[in-house]
Amino acid sequence: MSTFKAPKGTYDLIPPASATYLAVREAIAAPLRNSGYGYIETPGFENVELFARGVGESTDIVTKEMYAFETKGGDRLALRPEGTASVLRAALEANLHKAGNLPVKLWYSGSYYRYERPQKGRYRHFSQVGAEAIGAEDPALDAELIILADQAYRSLGLRNFRILLNSLGDKECRPVYRAALQDFLRGLDLDEDTRRRVDINPLRVLDDKRESVQQQLTGAPLLRDYLCDACKAYHEEVRDLITTAGVAFEDDAKLVRGLDYYTRTTFEFVHDGLGSQSAVGGGGRYDGLSEMIGGPALPSVGWALGVDRTVLALEAEGVELDIPSATSVFAVPLGEEARRVLFAKVTEVRKAGIAADFSYGGKGLKAAMKAANRSGARFALVAGERDLAEGVVQLKDMESGEQTAVGVDEIVTELKSRLG
Repeated sequence: MSTFKAPKGTYDLIPPASATYLAVREAIAAPLRNSGYGYIETPGFENVELFARGVGESTDIVTKEMYAFETKGGDRLALRPEGTASVLRAALEANLHKAGNLPVKLWYSGSYYRYERPQKGRYRHFSQVGAEAIGAEDPALDAELIILADQAYRSLGLRNFRILLNSLGDKECRPVYRAALQDFLRGLDLDEDTRRRVDINPLRVLDDKRESVQQQLTGAPLLRDYLCDACKAYHEEVRDLITTAGVAFEDDAKLVRGLDYYTRTTFEFVHDGLGSQSAVGGGGRYDGLSEMIGGPALPSVGWALGVDRTVLALEAEGVELDIPSATSVFAVPLGEEARRVLFAKVTEVRKAGIAADFSYGGKGLKAAMKAANRSGARFALVAGERDLAEGVVQLKDMESGEQTAVGVDEIVTELKSRLG
């Protein structure tokens, strides 16, 4: 038995449960691929400053949760705690925004890392699928992303999730709100760290989950009351477009999300069956992030959906995904000649696009048929010396138990016919 275990707060994805995670990733990605989003993959680690500038130096992610380290060459790197900053950095580095077709629409899937107190639905290593639309300021783009996420969740069979929506204003109206909020927060009984946050980024205090803080926030000024006319009009158009598409949402004036780079549209997907870790995904518009990390002005919007929490949401609703068996045909040879012939046929079957497996290790008939059952295969190919002498193999339907002799040269044609 191995003396090593997965690090605390992490998990291994192993069959058969891993098939559900793959199906969730595919379901989230499918509407994106159908809407002009191209796949992007970035390194698992980046320069620390990319996240400090983009995510925000006052955020818990940067100050408490980021895995940062120094390389032998003296570089300061961090395991990526989120995807947006990395994707935008890659797009800028590759000059995708100069190709003349804005917005640049990208989607990604990968693992992310945060040093948090492990609990169900909150891990130190977690998986997300994300989407970013870079280089266009258009309410229809914000609406598109919200609609695509809703479409992905519903395609999985999820029904008991809610979409929370808010606007965080822009550089014109947010400073006025920021000053009003700071005045309010400075009159509260807050600890030293939270008071420091009031000075750096007061909106983050609204996102504080502690009951002792939330109780004092009653009566806090709301950003929606400070929005400029342009932000109000922008937000109303986003709301109208989503409504017209038949996507239900709830206005949440206190929704601020946890990252500094958000402007205007912000949204969150929550599932009430997950307890305290109710957020299954979220995102918003981040018009100033490109400039924060040294790029040109590129208004952008995006989201990330948690694969882990989506799986938990499916479990909470009792939704079982219809995942096809990984194996359609399982070959059971009886004797060395049958082993040689059936191995060649399995290779041929696979080349024809049919998922097939083989009884390895010289198992007897009983053990091999048990392996065929465990594989979930619809058909078993069984052959011994007598069968081969007659130029046939036995094709067994694992559901009905019916067994038919099929010519060795007709196996692929017969399987294609039966499997459709």
